[in-house]
This record gives sequence, structure tokens and C-alpha cells, in this order.
Amino acid sequence: MDLSDLLAVEAVSSRLKAVSKKQTFQDLAAKAAVLTGHGEKEILETLLQREKLGSTGVGHGVAIPHGKLPGLKSLTGLFARLDRPIDYDSIDGEPVDLVFLLLAPEHAGADHLKALARIARVLRDGHTASKLRAADDASAIYALLTEQTASNAA
Repeated sequence: MDLSDLLAVEAVSSRLKAVSKKQTFQDLAAKAAVLTGHGEKEILETLLQREKLGSTGVGHGVAIPHGKLPGLKSLTGLFARLDRPIDYDSIDGEPVDLVFLLLAPEHAGADHLKALARIARVLRDGHTASKLRAADDASAIYALLTEQTASNAA
């Protein structure tokens, strides 16, 4: 699975100005609502409910919030590089500045897990994370994310 299968260039934010985890979720939920046609409030509630189970901050400045939405037709990703790192209650205690949101159909099952694993593998790579932090704009970030997954798949 390539990240290009779930991420569109218009789903990438290069300088999200959120100052907290909740604001990050609100901003991403608003953008996801436009991309998916689902309600912003429904998306936000899904993210908050998942986060109650444990932090989606996976370490090294990376978070992968995710959730399942009834009626969603396909896996949908959004990526944001935050303007400034935020406290996220990550497993390593470090602030987060790279966020990849994944929304999945209610019955996605294995596809949801495969996508999460793929996202984690790409963002866990320190070289890739450094390039994402240094990229100029959303299209450059998109190119890095989709190029990375294509070269890892080869």
C-alpha cells in the first residue's frame, strides 16, 4: 500500500498553526470534513474517543491519530506539519510536529491496520522525518511522502 492511495496533495498542510492537541484535531477534522463530506463534529468526536484509549503520539515528534467512520467509502489520510511542536502526551514524552491523520471505513479491518503500519514505517524513518520538517510547501511534503512509500515498496 502506497501513501498515495490514501493521501491527496490537497490533504497536506505544511504549516498548521495549532497550539494544542485538541486544536490540531479540530483543524484536521475541519479539513477532513471538506475532503470526505462527513461532519466535522463526527470526525472530531471519533478522534477524541480514540485518543481516550491511549495517545496516538508514537514518538520522535510523530503522531498518527486515527479512527473509523460509518459510511466512509475509503481510507482517507491527511498530513500536517505543525508550525510549532505541541505537547501531545506521546509515548516518549516529546512534543509532536508531524501528524498523519487516518480515517477508515467502519469495516476496514486489515486495510486500516496495513495503512497504519505503512504510515508508521515511513514516519519512523529519521531521514524522511527530517526532510518533511525541512520541506518548503505542501506539494514538496506530498512528494516526499509518496516518493518514500514508492521506493520502500520496490
